[in-house]
Amino acid sequence: MLICHWRSHRGTAFWVGSVLLAILLLPVSGFALDPDEVLIVANRRVEEGVALATYYARRRRIPKANRLLLDLPDNEVCPRDIYDRKVAAHVRAYLSGDKAARSIRCIVLMYGMPLKVAPGWDWAKGSDRSGPAKIQHDPWASLDSELAVVKCPELPLGGWIKNPFCLLFQNHVPVVSKKEVLMVARLDGPTAAGVRHIIDDALRVEASGLSGIAYFDARWPMTADPTSSAYREYDRAIHRAARRVAASGRLRVVVDDHEALFQPGQCPEAALYCGWYNLGRYVDAFDWKPGAVGFHVASSECVTLKNPDSQVWCKRMLENGVCATLGPVGEPYLQAFPDPELFFGFLAEGLLTLAECYQLSLPYLSWKMVLIGDPLYRPFAAGR
Repeated sequence: MLICHWRSHRGTAFWVGSVLLAILLLPVSGFALDPDEVLIVANRRVEEGVALATYYARRRRIPKANRLLLDLPDNEVCPRDIYDRKVAAHVRAYLSGDKAARSIRCIVLMYGMPLKVAPGWDWAKGSDRSGPAKIQHDPWASLDSELAVVKCPELPLGGWIKNPFCLLFQNHVPVVSKKEVLMVARLDGPTAAGVRHIIDDALRVEASGLSGIAYFDARWPMTADPTSSAYREYDRAIHRAARRVAASGRLRVVVDDHEALFQPGQCPEAALYCGWYNLGRYVDAFDWKPGAVGFHVASSECVTLKNPDSQVWCKRMLENGVCATLGPVGEPYLQAFPDPELFFGFLAEGLLTLAECYQLSLPYLSWKMVLIGDPLYRPFAAGR
């Protein structure tokens, strides 16, 4: 991973201010994302995905009009020209429709939608939109992250567009307006049955509240170090996430500060998890509780959700019963991961939905990250 500057802004005053700022940034009734503001996008060529779109809309009471069916190859990789013509163009057309369509704030991609946007075959020649004049860093991206800025076709492609909602960048001049940025999540996984479990578990857990144990797998003790690297700073953010969850009183918290990862049998009743770093090799240490949320920080843990032989963390966590996770479709570099203190801190507060917690903690758009789970999920809503 790239060594980089990791911002440090700590303390109770910062956290209280962040909560208040988050509420101001996401001004909706009751603070949380509303079902009327969610657009469901499915691939008409994948019958199971279309059926899941109908099921999810019914369970969450999302209006029938808030559904868009696209005609796409049944493949995890989508070439850039197909994305432009058959995804982005249709989504923009929908969003420019009536008043209800223009009020959409979140897109949820269903099982069967592509995971990654690939460069066009001749992108290096500059003959399409993914040519070098437009590419800032890398022509590959997650389809989800590209759709977050689908309202802004004039933006350069290839990542590193600072997310104007991310609290880490509130003192920066935004490249893109908040009004033009969408939240994006996907209801996806290795099987359609697993996606249905995600939908059902989220609703069931919301009614009673998520219970269990929160596990945070740091690599070093939480100590001050004036010569700290980006790795040390991110490690401290994991420690701070644990402290936020502990302070909320929602769950018992277990922190490991040794370089070795949690090992099989060490994480019973796992409700929350954040840890690192084991590239593409899931360690089955967890007995996931229904409704569990967690992510593993490594370079390519969401390169596939369908390859049966893959051991990447997102896929394996979903197979083993986690309800929501996130990860990159390729090397994102460390600073592109959501800040764990913000993500888990807001999640434990119980005011905001999963998609909003992700949006406020995610540094970059048009890049590599993917959020998997019900965007409306609030695991601690029952405790409010």
